[in-house]
Amino acid sequence: MNTNIVATKFSYLDREKSWLSFNERVLQEAADSTVPLLERLRFIGIFSNNLDEFFRVRYASIRRMTLIGDGNRRLDSGIMVKNLLVQITQRVIGLQNESLRILKQIESQLEKENIFIVNEREINDQQQAFVKDFFLHEVSPDLVTIILSDLAKFPSLKDSHGYLVVKLVLDDDLLQQHNTKHKKKLQNTRYAIIEIPNIVNRFVELPSTDGKKYIIMLDDIIRYNLDSIFDIFNYKAESAYMIKVTRDAELDFDTDLHKSFVEKISSGVRDRREGEVVRFVYDQEMDDLMLKFLLENVEIELNDSIIPGGRYHNRRDYMGFPNMGRQDLVYPKQTPLAVPGLNIESSIIQQIQKKDYMVYTPYQSFSYLVKFLREAALDPQVLSIKITLYRLAKNSQIISSLINAVKNGKKVIVQIELQARFDEASNIFYSELMQAEGVQLIFGVRGLKVHSKICVVERLENKKVKRYGFISSGNFNESTAKIYTDVTLFTSHSQIMKEVDKLFEFLQVNYRVYKYKHLLVSPHYTRKGFSKLIENEILNAKKGLPAYIHLKMNSLSDKKMIDKLYEASNAGVKIQLIVRGICSLIPQEPGMSENIEAISIVDRFLEHSRVYIFCNNNDPKVFISSADFMTRNLDERVEVTCPIYDEDIKQELIETFEIGWKGNYKTRIQSKDLSNKYREYNGEDKFHSQNEMYKYYQKKLKN
Repeated sequence: MNTNIVATKFSYLDREKSWLSFNERVLQEAADSTVPLLERLRFIGIFSNNLDEFFRVRYASIRRMTLIGDGNRRLDSGIMVKNLLVQITQRVIGLQNESLRILKQIESQLEKENIFIVNEREINDQQQAFVKDFFLHEVSPDLVTIILSDLAKFPSLKDSHGYLVVKLVLDDDLLQQHNTKHKKKLQNTRYAIIEIPNIVNRFVELPSTDGKKYIIMLDDIIRYNLDSIFDIFNYKAESAYMIKVTRDAELDFDTDLHKSFVEKISSGVRDRREGEVVRFVYDQEMDDLMLKFLLENVEIELNDSIIPGGRYHNRRDYMGFPNMGRQDLVYPKQTPLAVPGLNIESSIIQQIQKKDYMVYTPYQSFSYLVKFLREAALDPQVLSIKITLYRLAKNSQIISSLINAVKNGKKVIVQIELQARFDEASNIFYSELMQAEGVQLIFGVRGLKVHSKICVVERLENKKVKRYGFISSGNFNESTAKIYTDVTLFTSHSQIMKEVDKLFEFLQVNYRVYKYKHLLVSPHYTRKGFSKLIENEILNAKKGLPAYIHLKMNSLSDKKMIDKLYEASNAGVKIQLIVRGICSLIPQEPGMSENIEAISIVDRFLEHSRVYIFCNNNDPKVFISSADFMTRNLDERVEVTCPIYDEDIKQELIETFEIGWKGNYKTRIQSKDLSNKYREYNGEDKFHSQNEMYKYYQKKLKN
């Protein structure tokens, strides 16, 4: 059998197009009539929020290539950079139009449930009085309004913030009332801009006397009160249209050697607000003169993305749409389950002395992680706690537990990643809070983000130090643990915990690069380790031995790893991929990837766990990881992949992968044409993998 890689120069899907295809899957959830109605609105919000981040990061980086003269460069997918920008804009316009269509459909169905989203022209007398009073007391004090034509320089618009641009026309009646003598000097038309405040919920419930629920958007409350905003002028507000800009989110670091790393990150976050505009979204009903005025003043360049939209932007706010007491229109409550054999009311440390345990959130409770840290904070025998933190919840219980440990005399060492994108400000706040309480902070390795999810606790037992801890695929974040699927291994395995402790030494003293027998650690060993595991499957396939690879991850875009999987496919290795987001690998391609199948699951929970299974001649090697198969995870970050040695947990991960793979509901086929085709039942019963996962863990509790 010929096992040479037949991947050609353009045997990869463009990662940006693949990402947009993922976001289309999110939009499919908003369109799905089987999804509860208010949850469909929230998927609209997730779609919009994703798109904002895409433009701030991915689109912005491609745009930078054109600015430095790389517009004619061909990417691995074969597309020229300048053409990709155009194709992205066209694709986004299509997705935006589809999202507007879906939103109108949802609003129509909400009306059948007696929930009405009304604008300023549709409210009754009682609601008008409420809107005036609400504006006066809740909105007006925080309103920022700028008369544009009086300024020498157009104001800088905040990234991804909503604005109303108001057209003001000269009003003869007002002129006469004010006895203005300089009518000829006044412009017939002026423009003003109003920043929509974000201190109150964008969706305001109106009073009702007919048993129906009415919601008005904050934008329309402002529109209703335009006359009172501009009542000191000789102009009348004729119209108001919404706009927003998206800016390049790349952080530029200050090179001043006298500044601390925290100061440099803080400065970079502030400077991000003035990043280059990479997208301009406007209400397509806006008149041509106003649009021309804005395009001339908002520094929109030819290769920037100009997106016509609907009346309302920042639809990410729909993620916070109120329930209004309608529990029948949201997902049924699903209480996180206990872990069989791991009693949260007893000592976690004593229990993991005896065996390893795994927590699979949100099916099982995140509270085990918090309980472990709280116990370590109080245990007189605990000497130290070391932990990496990437994204944290608001009012984090993790932080409270660590500060509590310091107050109890423990040595607490925290690696907090200040460059966690869009969480920089939050992490700086927490780092300053912990430092003030005596937590020892380390900021990792220059040029490398620390994305690993690890914790080690050192405890004095019989005059010897014993280590306990956990390794996870996800962030130590109570909020996201409710909606992200992630796996966390609790263990006292002496060699694994010793190697975790070694990694903390590397984070503190970067020039010490250790070797690891158990963990795969980026940036030094992960790529090599996974390549070796794939190579073993290739050799077994050539020998006629059982060979398969089952991988579950968020994204797959590293070209070398894709080539290695192509090579394995050509050797006869059966490969199953569950890739939620970007998948640059082309499955089922004759002569290249016939033995590779790939699916994506987009559903109620965000599929975030990373699980890697290798047949190893029917003696499976199973790993959990913080790393995807992306170049940044393999070569540019500190990541940890951990082997699973406990046979029960190993079998559990194999079985949960099989549940995900068996799914034929909410499961799309990853394909070359990016069509997001759903898996068909083909006469089989509907198999809803996320629901089946919950049932699986319910059954384990009963056994």
